[in-house]
Amino acid sequence: MKQLLTLVACLGSFFLFSQNERIDDLAVKLAYQNADSTKVDLSLMLIEELYAIKDYKKALPYINQTALLAEKLNYTKGLAESTFYRALIYTERNDYYNAIDNYDKSRKYYLTISDTLGIAKVSNSIGLVEIKRGNYAVGLKNSLSAIEIFEKQDLKDELSSAYNNLAEAYFKTNQIDKAIDFNIKALDVRKQINDRKGIIASTKNIADLYATRKEHRKAIEYYEDVLEMLNPTTDQDLRGEILPKLGSQYLEFKEYTKASEYLVEGLRYNRKQGNDEGILRALNAIGNLNLQKRKVKLAELQLNEAYAIAQKIDNKTELLENYKLHIALDSTRGYYQNAFFWQNKYYDLKEELSKVNQPVFPTDVEPLDLDDSNSIEDQLDNFEDNDNKATTTSWLDNPLVKYGLLAALAILITLLLFSFLKRNKYKKLLAEQEEKLAQEKVRNEAILEQTHHLEEVNQVKDKLFSIVSHDLKDSISSIKAFLDLLKEDSISKEEFNDLIPELSENANNASSLLFNLLNWSKSQMQSLEPKPELFNIQDVFHTKMALVEQKVEDKRIVLIDESQRDFIYADRSMVEIVIQNLITNAVKFSRTGDVITVSNQDINGKALICVEDTGVGISRENIDKLFNANKNFTTVGTKNEKGTGLGLTIAKDLVELNDGRIWVESTENVGSKFFIELPKAAPIA
Repeated sequence: MKQLLTLVACLGSFFLFSQNERIDDLAVKLAYQNADSTKVDLSLMLIEELYAIKDYKKALPYINQTALLAEKLNYTKGLAESTFYRALIYTERNDYYNAIDNYDKSRKYYLTISDTLGIAKVSNSIGLVEIKRGNYAVGLKNSLSAIEIFEKQDLKDELSSAYNNLAEAYFKTNQIDKAIDFNIKALDVRKQINDRKGIIASTKNIADLYATRKEHRKAIEYYEDVLEMLNPTTDQDLRGEILPKLGSQYLEFKEYTKASEYLVEGLRYNRKQGNDEGILRALNAIGNLNLQKRKVKLAELQLNEAYAIAQKIDNKTELLENYKLHIALDSTRGYYQNAFFWQNKYYDLKEELSKVNQPVFPTDVEPLDLDDSNSIEDQLDNFEDNDNKATTTSWLDNPLVKYGLLAALAILITLLLFSFLKRNKYKKLLAEQEEKLAQEKVRNEAILEQTHHLEEVNQVKDKLFSIVSHDLKDSISSIKAFLDLLKEDSISKEEFNDLIPELSENANNASSLLFNLLNWSKSQMQSLEPKPELFNIQDVFHTKMALVEQKVEDKRIVLIDESQRDFIYADRSMVEIVIQNLITNAVKFSRTGDVITVSNQDINGKALICVEDTGVGISRENIDKLFNANKNFTTVGTKNEKGTGLGLTIAKDLVELNDGRIWVESTENVGSKFFIELPKAAPIA
């Protein structure tokens, strides 16, 4: 390895020495060259060498001298080239306004001599500058016009740059498909010219874009290609970035072995390199992996460490992911208050990032219509036509005719000018008013949309606080009162033992309230996505029926199990929440001796689940309120059991998330039947 590094260093030194020798040689020749076009060309060669080694300070004086000599000699090509290099240097210094000014001058010179390649180079450079400034429409127009020439002349280096510019512009304007297409084109060209760094950059961009579009298999393919190309000594930061990303893609398919292999390697590698960004990305992904595998303690340690690093380095994107994983972690452990805390932080940060990530388009550049953009050939034709018109000689030779026509023309021009100024002023005022109205409309729409969003958030929070302040306070206050009586010796232990069933009922009510509150709030999260799988619905029935055995015995209810072994395709945890809620409701509204029947059957290729009871039933007017989150409808059970009014709202949200539907048929004092229809297989792509 040391020998290889020594060889690389020697080659680099040799190249640098050779380049400096060439620069010195060109400088000597230039000093003895006569002031003609050959000297301009020689000077341009020297400028090119200085630009290549980024010695801009030395290059600028040569550029200015070359431009002056070219102008004196009326050598337009020299003027075009020297002005172009000046624009390139301004671009490197991020002085975009001077860069654009010099690019425009250079393009006019190239148009004068009909140099299509020169025009294309200028257009591509302008495209890159405008994309960096956020003027994506202008950047796209210029790069697209340049590509036509580069493709015709098969200029690989220029095509690589232009394709890459377009890919970036399409990505910034959220046109992911086109961004992928042009990254693939850039990759193909970079392979042809053996540009290793460019190949790696394009391959990584394609992988990131496929990951954004949730085409995880494609993303895995390109991430693995990047890994194979990386040099262990020179590409350490990139390797630390790719390993956790690749592991996260395998995690999307629940391929835990592969995911674990890449994520653990990525974490170890980034810790060795001291790369906080890579450590954070790997810890979040490994925490998610362990959470899915129900290794809760290990997941907690990893997510807490990731949380501390995200705050330290202020990586808000990974911090948002960490909040989401903390919600899932505390939900799994039953720490509902903590989960609610993380959920609030998640929403606040998500709203902040949505504002920050909105692209800002400068208002000092007029919008362009890309469909009507002129090609470079069109620009040349227009320029030549204008030039011909400017050089056409007049056929009027008679002085009297000339002066008479000039006088008449002057009067006519005066009248036209007056009319034009008046009309132009009116048009300008009209345009300003239209622009103000358009801006006001956009502003009002943005404010209205933000207001609606805030109203929805406030409604969610109001509902949560309302329920917590009434239902939860009642249950906990009752429990505290019982304990205070015992503490103050106001009742005997025997009397307290008699109150234990009621105390247990209040504790169950509080637990049920927290359970439903958490799941309802989770169902409101825009990022909540079901993780469907095939599972036996009969197993779910048996598990949930066991939870209500004590209640069934207390109320002397007959519980009939008519379920049969059958598989459905849905998120099992979501379906379990729904089934538990329906069985609990059936017990709650059944009287002594009533019958509850659970069953399932295959109807037209879908699973039809039914929870039926012979309880008190539901009136027609109340049925419409059951699944409405805004109504918060609840009634007490046959033994005064309390509810939150959220259970069936949660059930409806969760069933619909799994491409199903839920409905009820009920008659007062006869009973109720709750039906759920869910798919039995994954949808055909």
